[in-house]
Amino acid sequence: METTLENFGLTEMQLEIKDLCRRIGKEKIIPVREHYDATGEFPWDIAKEFADAGLFQIFIPEAYGGMGGSTKDIVVAIEELCKYDAGISLALFGTALGALPIILCGSDEQKQRLLPRVAEGTLCAFGLTEANAGSDAAGIQTTAVKDGDYYILNGTKQWITNGGEADIYTVCALTDKNKGARGATFFIVEKGADGFTFGKKENKMGIRASATRELVFQDCRVHKDNLIMGEGRGFIVAMKTLDASRPSVAAQAVGIAEGALEIAIKYSRERRQFGAPICANQGLLFMMSDMAMKVESAKALVYRCADYMDAGAKDVSKISAMAKCYAADVAMSVTTDAVQVLGGYGYMKEYPVEKMMRDAKITQIYEGTNQIQRDVIGKALIKEASQGLI
Repeated sequence: METTLENFGLTEMQLEIKDLCRRIGKEKIIPVREHYDATGEFPWDIAKEFADAGLFQIFIPEAYGGMGGSTKDIVVAIEELCKYDAGISLALFGTALGALPIILCGSDEQKQRLLPRVAEGTLCAFGLTEANAGSDAAGIQTTAVKDGDYYILNGTKQWITNGGEADIYTVCALTDKNKGARGATFFIVEKGADGFTFGKKENKMGIRASATRELVFQDCRVHKDNLIMGEGRGFIVAMKTLDASRPSVAAQAVGIAEGALEIAIKYSRERRQFGAPICANQGLLFMMSDMAMKVESAKALVYRCADYMDAGAKDVSKISAMAKCYAADVAMSVTTDAVQVLGGYGYMKEYPVEKMMRDAKITQIYEGTNQIQRDVIGKALIKEASQGLI
């Protein structure tokens, strides 16, 4: 096969995934994205399309009904889908995030029991963030008190992607309040469990098709078989999960930026001013050239990160933070410039670039703000220097 910038480094299967996601994006997502952005409804019809197409299988290991769980496969799918709508696509990769603690750290019994359901399209959610514990994951207040073969959970989780819509939740709670992060434990909680309800659904600036909601635990009983890795291992589970999931946020950001760039280029060829298409304006060409360079460099870093992780590397915190941070900043910059290219039209909901600009902002915030990512990167650099690696 001829090598191009479009397919460089992708396997035949990854190219097929890309083509499948492109078809779903153009045929299924584009016609409804304005509706879901306006209403904030959850896109169950598109989630079913994802399931019918086998996209939930991408991040599930083969032994449990999936396709293998390659980071690169996931990145390719997310990037392509997010060209069309980042909020709708979160039904899929918000589920990947929620399933990751089970995939990475769950027992074989937990995997056998739950992952085949996820592969078929059962939604998951990741319950870590609280009102006073966002980037400070060690600051959680939700508690879990042992009671025989059960744990009693009490507390509230905030801003949970797929909250209220998902059936399977991986939730972090303190089993020992005196140990801080070392007292944190992850639990699997299923929708419908006694004492588990949902609170406020957030009215967001962007990614409005994605449900973001409170999880409320009031004397919620969870059997000991639903502990992930055992008591006191929650911080390890959380860090493993976030390291593994940040390339997905980075891919989301790249997809948003690519979608905005494509619209800006198309518009610049069609819009005429002073008797010529506006792409004849050198200042505008320079702007779009800068946008394209940023997108290509972000994409290269995200793919490099995915390849590094798929090669079995353990020290992934720095590069996953780099990918997430840089791609998110690029998404914000490129979507802002896309609005500028479209001028007054770019500010109107008639064109999707204003939505893409709103969607891009969250990539700089969730799964660790970009300030936290820079802190992770900086500390890794100092550690490497102290070890003589720099």
